[in-house]
Amino acid sequence: VQLQASGGGLVQAGGSLRLSCAASGRTFSRYAMGWFRQAPGKEREFVAAIGRSGATTYYADSVKGRFTISRDNAKNTVYLQMNSLKPEDMAVYYCAAEFMGAGPLNRYNIDYWGKGTLVTVSS
Repeated sequence: VQLQASGGGLVQAGGSLRLSCAASGRTFSRYAMGWFRQAPGKEREFVAAIGRSGATTYYADSVKGRFTISRDNAKNTVYLQMNSLKPEDMAVYYCAAEFMGAGPLNRYNIDYWGKGTLVTVSS
């Protein structure tokens, strides 16, 4: 599985961005999908995850109520809608896939990572 993330960019605080992650292969629906982020000098942290069918979602406390993860299994794509962005959301965002995963994703269990996409939030 190859993951290609896109949608990052520069936005003012309070603004919105939508990240997309397109996956190759025909087994997309067997993977729990998620997003992690890594700010300079910090460890990579969990942001959001979505179950294989899309019925369940999980969020880090820091983004609850502002970010929404979704997926379209017909398009092999997962999305992260980010609203009310804050300067502390600025990071490189990584798409992640865990085969037959369930629950919030753990970075040590990820099977595939996409290349990151940079989100810059100006204050």
